[in-house]
Amino acid sequence: MTDEDIDLSDCPEITPELFAKAVVKKGLPVAKNKAQVTLRIDSDVLEWFKSQGRGYQTQINALLRAYMEAHQ
Repeated sequence: MTDEDIDLSDCPEITPELFAKAVVKKGLPVAKNKAQVTLRIDSDVLEWFKSQGRGYQTQINALLRAYMEAHQ
């Protein structure tokens, strides 16, 4: 895809006024360290998560975290 192929019709023009309204956030929480693991799960479960689109690993992590917190 070239730059000319990108549809920008729904994007507002960036102006100095737009930047004047910007909010700078400091002190954002530090992301927790993540560990890379090999995990065996049923192939249909993995395919379902993948079919949900980008971020399926984050969704799996969120579900595991919710389960962990509910059982503490």
